[in-house]
Amino acid sequence: MPARLAVVDVAPREQFLFPEFELYAQAFQERGVDSVIRAPDALSFSPKGLRDAHGQIDAVYNRLTDFALADPASAPLQNAYLKRAIALTPHPRAHALFADKRNLIALGDSWLLRGWGIDTASTERLVQVIPPTVEVVPGNREALWRNRNGYFFKPASGFGSRGSYRGDKLTRRVWDSMALAPYVAQAIVPPGARIVHGDVSLKADVRCFASESGVLLFAARLYQGQTTNMRTPSGGFAAVLTSRAARPDPRG
Repeated sequence: MPARLAVVDVAPREQFLFPEFELYAQAFQERGVDSVIRAPDALSFSPKGLRDAHGQIDAVYNRLTDFALADPASAPLQNAYLKRAIALTPHPRAHALFADKRNLIALGDSWLLRGWGIDTASTERLVQVIPPTVEVVPGNREALWRNRNGYFFKPASGFGSRGSYRGDKLTRRVWDSMALAPYVAQAIVPPGARIVHGDVSLKADVRCFASESGVLLFAARLYQGQTTNMRTPSGGFAAVLTSRAARPDPRG
């Protein structure tokens, strides 16, 4: 267990989920880990390790959206991570392996998956549930622009819906500006819908949270527009309760 942990985000007290930061810090405190909430500019790194104004930090719960720690303000964290002076979660390698949207190109390619030795059942399931995805590169930009109505464009290393555009809402000016960052184009799959009350209909999906040990929980997301804003009446996240399948009665 770490001796001292920092929950790190830009201007943390201004974040919508700041109460969640406090809950995590409290949970660690209850387990004997001194925990603080800090902005990256409150940290410094030296040969003695990562520190804030009150002492050394040996673990960081990273809430930054600078996933590669490339911003100058993230330099103390990047140095501490590369020197293995801290436990960092999530860290840049984890994001590259599991969250970069360019991975969807490979995961939806049945020929490539079979070449890697992935079993047939897993390959078929992946191809079934991952919408066709391609990287936006100079060689296909004009073709994607002509057929943009069938695609959703997402920044390869983005989060939430920031910088994401439905093709039929895309202007040429925005399209040209997107050439400055890596993007993927994903075939549009209409979301499901749920009637909440009266004539109010919200888009609906279910998210699965998992680790190497298996599924941790499911959460339902109800929203309007492009993403969940936590402010739409009747919208937001809710737990999905599950139960183990009933065992057959041996008596029939």
